[in-house]
Amino acid sequence: MAYLLGVDIGTTGARALLISERGEVVGGATEEYPLSTPRPQWAEQNPVDWWDGAVQAIHRLLAEVRIRPSEIKGVGLSGQMHGVVLLDDASQVLRPSIIWADQRSQAQCDWITDRIGAERLIERTSNPALTGFSAPKLLWVRDNEPRVFEKARKFLLPKDYIRFRLTGEFASEVSDASGTSLFDVRNRRWAWDVVDDLGIDRGLLPRVHESPEVTGRLTAEAAKATGLPQGLPVVGGGGDQAAGAVGNGIVETGIVSSTIGTSGVVFAFTDEPKLDPKGRMQTFCHAVPGKWHVMGVTQGAGLSLRWFRDNFSATEMAVAGRTGIDAYELLAREAEKAPAGCEGLLWLPYLMGERAPVLDPEARGVLFGVTARHDRRMVVRAVMEGVAYSLRDSLEIMRGEMNIPVSQVRASGGGARSRLWRQIQADVFGTEMVTLQVTEGPAYGVALLAAVGIGIYGSVAEACRETIRVVERLQPDGSARALYDRFYPVYTSLYPALEERFHTVAQLVR
Repeated sequence: MAYLLGVDIGTTGARALLISERGEVVGGATEEYPLSTPRPQWAEQNPVDWWDGAVQAIHRLLAEVRIRPSEIKGVGLSGQMHGVVLLDDASQVLRPSIIWADQRSQAQCDWITDRIGAERLIERTSNPALTGFSAPKLLWVRDNEPRVFEKARKFLLPKDYIRFRLTGEFASEVSDASGTSLFDVRNRRWAWDVVDDLGIDRGLLPRVHESPEVTGRLTAEAAKATGLPQGLPVVGGGGDQAAGAVGNGIVETGIVSSTIGTSGVVFAFTDEPKLDPKGRMQTFCHAVPGKWHVMGVTQGAGLSLRWFRDNFSATEMAVAGRTGIDAYELLAREAEKAPAGCEGLLWLPYLMGERAPVLDPEARGVLFGVTARHDRRMVVRAVMEGVAYSLRDSLEIMRGEMNIPVSQVRASGGGARSRLWRQIQADVFGTEMVTLQVTEGPAYGVALLAAVGIGIYGSVAEACRETIRVVERLQPDGSARALYDRFYPVYTSLYPALEERFHTVAQLVR
């Protein structure tokens, strides 16, 4: 029996997951690390924390499972997308990574758009320049920390820094590279003309592979650090969304995933690159060779409930500590007691700006419609419903404007653990909501990619067919769906009404 290891470098922690060649989860371990917000709308992490977290998670996993490390035959890597890791000529990290959630680079986005041209940029990279993407962050360092930038010899994405530490190779893969604003998504290679026009040294960029390809093997130093065998093959893997989609079997037309992690993502498979000319949806290479995907991103999905938990749920946190019941589950139990629609209480989940559909890094979170009748239970439920409304924004564009068929939505991420949140999504989306036997997402997906890379399966589609099965189907509740359909237009009207005020507040707190 061969085993495969998936390592996911998330925003809140590193996840190490071990599966059998049949797709059975053998064990997993997570190690958390900090997130720094040195200024409003900024977000940074230390890449060395990612490495330490990954090593510790692997050690904990190996200590808990009853297999020999030599039985592990391949490793897949996933991670948060868009973060910028800069290394000097000694391969040392030059500064904390500016990660996906950071919103400081709007001026650089504007410069890129002016320099390349809005239409040409979408033509060459399939997407507009967004503050979440890598190139604006890279140029922010160039513009604001020139001494740091002058020392930079390599630019890597978060999971690819872990690859470098494991294998010594400077490499990436197509799904993650798609989110840099430097990649020719249609032709699955760097857009060298864009790179040159932006004045970025070509030597900064790593080689790019397809996701199941072997990109390197574990060095003796990495083997000693992790306890894994030297020479273990490491495949390309995928950005967290593409990897999570593989883990959810989103490898055929009509099946869509709704992922609620720190951010929230609606993800659809496509046989060819489909573009949103308004740039609200992102079009990237899929982790399936020769395929693409479209996704819409809500910046503050699970982050909204985490923010509420961390700041207003001391009682639940204390109970969780005493009983072992997750604080999120306790909050969901409260929300179940509140009526659908929360009597008009609406939540805009724009805690870190927003990407889809408003593309506004200065948007702010809003709790709208509060009356003296509203209580804590309704606030918790309103947060969950607001995230679902925001995800529906992306679904509406896919279904209504991009003609992407949606026959089934599969739940993924931490939010998928909550049956209430799954039902809310089914009711808000008006679609069947499906749960799979495995809810691990990205780490599971890249473990499957590793199985393909070492030849256990002949293709990604085959690996998914052989390992993934549906265990629950939730249908929309008719009355709740009708209620949400009435409130949804009110929700969508709030951002246009508040847009100017969001920008005014952003100016005042700078």
